[in-house]
Amino acid sequence: MIERIKHSGFPLPPRGWPLVALLAVFILAGLIGHDPWKSDDAITIGVVSDMLQRGHWLAPHLADRPYPDAPLYYWTAAITGFAFSWLLPLHDAIRLASGFWVALTLFLLYRAGREWHGKEEAPHEFAIASVLAMAGCLGFLVHAHEAQPMLVALAGHAAAYWALALLDRKPLRAALIFGLGFGLGFMGNGLAAMLTLLPVATIALALSENRRQAAVSLALGTLIGVAIATPWPILLAAFAPAYFTQWLVSELTQFGKPANLLHTTTSYLAMLPWFAWPALPLALWTLRSKRRFLSQPRYLVPLLAVPAAWLTLSITFEARSSTALLMLPPIALLAAPGVATLRRGAANAFDWFGVMTFSFFCLLVWTGWSAMVAGWPEKLANRVAKLAPGFVGELRPLAVTIAIVVTIAWCWMLTTGQRQRSPWRGLVHWLSGLTALWLLLMTLWLPWIEYGRSYHSIGQSLNGALPADHGCVLGRNLSESNRALIDYWAGVPLRPENAPGSARCEWLLTFRDASQNRNLDI
Repeated sequence: MIERIKHSGFPLPPRGWPLVALLAVFILAGLIGHDPWKSDDAITIGVVSDMLQRGHWLAPHLADRPYPDAPLYYWTAAITGFAFSWLLPLHDAIRLASGFWVALTLFLLYRAGREWHGKEEAPHEFAIASVLAMAGCLGFLVHAHEAQPMLVALAGHAAAYWALALLDRKPLRAALIFGLGFGLGFMGNGLAAMLTLLPVATIALALSENRRQAAVSLALGTLIGVAIATPWPILLAAFAPAYFTQWLVSELTQFGKPANLLHTTTSYLAMLPWFAWPALPLALWTLRSKRRFLSQPRYLVPLLAVPAAWLTLSITFEARSSTALLMLPPIALLAAPGVATLRRGAANAFDWFGVMTFSFFCLLVWTGWSAMVAGWPEKLANRVAKLAPGFVGELRPLAVTIAIVVTIAWCWMLTTGQRQRSPWRGLVHWLSGLTALWLLLMTLWLPWIEYGRSYHSIGQSLNGALPADHGCVLGRNLSESNRALIDYWAGVPLRPENAPGSARCEWLLTFRDASQNRNLDI
């Protein structure tokens, strides 16, 4: 029997304003205050910036060139960018869209947890534990704080799991939620990202108490999803047929895209232990502690959803951490019962491991900051100088103040939480420690992290090197993130050397290999 033990401080698991505050800090930590990160963050910000500057709303472009992709994330990011660019740098305002989609995902997962664990003694606590397990996954951390279109599909998946839990009890609501999740997910990432829901829905249908009713509900939900998803492709075909063809070909060729299926499946599998930590070991404990009940849909559907998502992703996407996000919701749903059934020794060990791990790394961050700013410890300061030649650390009062507040809050969390005996304590401490460490990195170490990695100075140098009437500029050896960052910071959309009309361009920008110090020549 699970009892919520009341002590001084916040309840465990947290609910009400403590839960909202914890999740709000997690979502906002590191979302703003840094330049675009090279990778998906830079590409997405580049697409949204192009949308705002050049008006490519219907057909997303990157650096004034077609970038066939579903538009929903870019639309929401363009809205936040337009609405908040007066207050924040454009890239930070764009990134606020990720905060919206992460918050929506966690809310939908909470609702799914309430439904899947509705027969437990404390479904509210189980739902909160699912949310905490999801937010605490190591693989979720970076993607939740970058401009990441896959967050739309993740929200769609969370909505679908909620809908599948409602199939027997509220079939009409299940149809509406499933359709909204599927349609919005398609508009965010296309069909391939939502394909993993098809085998999961089939599993839920097979385990339903009323299969005919469930089949009608899923069919209606699919029709709703199609109704949401089809207007954009229709408009695209009518007003940008060439772009529509590119997008359609990219969608169709996505299936069976990985060249080496065995390598892709094993790569996803090898990624999962750290990517889904600590939700994965807690989910495995659920399988052990609840093995008598595994035939029940509330356990069997999320359990079978994990291999279904793994295999489906393996035939549609190369093994990337962003696509692996879609395996996290069912794992998080399975993790909650595992937390509640942990033996006291195992629960204390999990709590101790989280507390000691994050306390150690928080101390390490402060020590590294001291080496960067004050030159102490001397050996570490010398190491920092070798890793970032020319970097000079400086005391930033606001960043240090935030870091001190975060450290005090982490210490308060430990002293308050340790007085409470609760199976949820370890999970709460894990997410709190992860958030505290991330905030310290994003305040104290951010200048060092971005030194030599930001393209802001490159954009300024490029503007200084080119005359005002430079015309078109060709690019050589440039990745999509390179082109996105140069266009964002310098406002120079680079053309490929084989593009039509490239013979008229008088300037060529070459990006050298990393082994040659990544020099840019023009």
